[in-house]
Amino acid sequence: MTLDQALVDAAIDQARRRWPADEPGGAAAVRLDDGRILTSVGLDNMHGSVTLCQETGAYCQAYTLDRRVTASVCVFRDPEDGRYVILPPCGICQERLALWGPEVEVGVPDPEDPTRWLARTLAQVNPYYWALHFADGAWPSHQTHSS
Repeated sequence: MTLDQALVDAAIDQARRRWPADEPGGAAAVRLDDGRILTSVGLDNMHGSVTLCQETGAYCQAYTLDRRVTASVCVFRDPEDGRYVILPPCGICQERLALWGPEVEVGVPDPEDPTRWLARTLAQVNPYYWALHFADGAWPSHQTHSS
């Protein structure tokens, strides 16, 4: 189960449902190991430190369902031109995704054409993952992350 246009479209559809066309807004979609797609949006809040990334809700739901995330994508609509761009996972979301291993695919913008996207594994996006030091150079297992 990989990152594909259907996953990107699910995130865009969620963003369109949640945010009026004249507002900036984003959403995320994740694919689970059983093929299901979960979507989520971030919380807006006056106090910036309590806001959440777009992906957080879907990650928590996957974890609640005891399912493995195999792919994740985050989109953002630019209010100036209305087009959607792919946002790579921030460092915090990379850490959240690490629970499901280095092979999780994430969407990143194509450096040659930012209107297009590419799928990369978490290990490709984060080749110097800090936790390798504490797991004898191997990606920490789900069990290690959860303990």
